[in-house]
Amino acid sequence: MTVLPLLEMSNRYLLDRERENLELPPGMSILRRREKSNIEAQVYEPVMCLILQGSKVTSIGDQTVELNPGDALLVSHELPVVSRITRASENEPYLALILPLDPGLLRSLYEQVADAPESISSSVRSLAAGPVDPAWIAPLTRYFELMDNPLDAKVLGPSIRREIHYRLLLSPIGGMLRNLLVADSHASRIAKAIRKVRTEFRSPLSVPDLAKTAGMSPSSFHEHFKSVTGTTPLQYQKDLRLIEAKTLLAGQRSVSEAAFAVGYESPTHFSRDYSRKYGVAPSRHAGVAILEQVSAA
Repeated sequence: MTVLPLLEMSNRYLLDRERENLELPPGMSILRRREKSNIEAQVYEPVMCLILQGSKVTSIGDQTVELNPGDALLVSHELPVVSRITRASENEPYLALILPLDPGLLRSLYEQVADAPESISSSVRSLAAGPVDPAWIAPLTRYFELMDNPLDAKVLGPSIRREIHYRLLLSPIGGMLRNLLVADSHASRIAKAIRKVRTEFRSPLSVPDLAKTAGMSPSSFHEHFKSVTGTTPLQYQKDLRLIEAKTLLAGQRSVSEAAFAVGYESPTHFSRDYSRKYGVAPSRHAGVAILEQVSAA
């Protein structure tokens, strides 16, 4: 099974959604970009992203994946990701189909998948990529087809979305999702620490306090945090700060204002970190265009 039907439905939706009064199923969105991009960074919530057209390179920490048509990206934890669209044009824009993952729905499937082979593995990470799997691309296609019938989407959509989550859990790229379901796994403990960093990223970071939140020793926490996320706690916090700063700069905040607002004590230090991450000085990043993302009504 290929992604061609999904590509055709995406193009139809983007071209005819107003004339045909089409609505994407709940949660689904389409990301379109008509040109290549420079380095961009954003926080990915747990999500499935399927490349339909064009190409993209995505990375966090020491992990980098190249995504082409027919490849899927699965993110199990909240991750500050760096990406760059490498193939897109006016005639053939970059297109990706996006479906956020529902943690409650995943947890509701725990008993059914608890005995799945290799339910716990230390080698998988929060960002996984691989070619489409017919097992989950089929229900995803059925879910997209619901755009033609809002009543069907309301009645049948929840069960199809549940099937998508189930198939993703059991797919080759679903290892970390399975780990996350186990209450006392390293993945679930690290998720608690990530939530704390996300909430308090502007404040000084205490690795021992985070380790306590995760119920680990500081050395074990540091090891497992990097194993799960591909980066260190301090780098994770720094990435969150720089992503937020980019948004503030786009809103016409000065470099100094943005630096202090995200927790830096020195604008000079902030500018150095920002330039290293994005390849340009923060003063040049005001008004950066936002990716076009068309979501369900």
